[in-house]
Amino acid sequence: MTVSTLSVVPEAAASGTAPCAEPTFYLGTHQPHWLRLGVPLFVSDRRLRRYRRLPRAAASWALDSGGFTELSQYGTWNTGPTPADYVARVRRYRDEIGHLVWAAPQDWMCEPFIVAKTGLTVAEHQAHTVDNYLRLRGLGPELPFVPVVQGRTPGDYLRCVDRYARAGVDLSRSGLVGVGSVCRRQSTTEVGDILIALHRHGVTRLHGFGFKTLGLASWGHLLASADSMAWSAQARRQPALPGCHTHRTCANCLRYALRWRDRVLTTIDAATRQPALFDIDPAGWSA
Repeated sequence: MTVSTLSVVPEAAASGTAPCAEPTFYLGTHQPHWLRLGVPLFVSDRRLRRYRRLPRAAASWALDSGGFTELSQYGTWNTGPTPADYVARVRRYRDEIGHLVWAAPQDWMCEPFIVAKTGLTVAEHQAHTVDNYLRLRGLGPELPFVPVVQGRTPGDYLRCVDRYARAGVDLSRSGLVGVGSVCRRQSTTEVGDILIALHRHGVTRLHGFGFKTLGLASWGHLLASADSMAWSAQARRQPALPGCHTHRTCANCLRYALRWRDRVLTTIDAATRQPALFDIDPAGWSA
């Protein structure tokens, strides 16, 4: 099976940013056995940790810590796995599944309803995120944990970058930096402002969490990689595909997921070959 990548917009320099070369799209799934397929996948620890026997991966994949679910349900990581537990599982996934490219930390998202759930501030969420990354790196220095920046405004994200710098982590030299708290607004110019701000701050190797088709068509040229599981929610609202006789909807259907993935890659490829339309005025950034 051929694995496609996203295209790059050379004209992106008009916005004062350097486009990323050949971004990778990770198909989100809650079916760990799909790791055998040979398609880049984004799989949650919340699913994998249930398995006594793990599948062997046939292609590169990335690990989601399950932080969005953890915080939206419980308002804290204290009820979830400890950093030591998480490190032990990531080490197991690396060794038993193979082809693990990177793993997300146990980060703290900053969507308004999650901040309301935790009762903390955006700055406190950022502090917890940075502290956890440092803790994981200390416990498993050989494991591929990536730093994640969190916030609401472009200024928030830059302050998060500075918080990493004060802790001795230069994100401009990181192989990949996750951009959190954008999945529900990534088709807006607000997210473009955030990504451009990070690029201009020297943080250019970015992963977009939960980027759907519209967001990728608009901002994919500013990303090194992205993931999305939007296909499952979409399929849940529709009848099953013709020929899918074993299920009422295709919310867990490999056939539907791969068709959706092909459409996403085609759409992104066509969109990112068009002249750049992303000349965003940085004077409009919120601090």
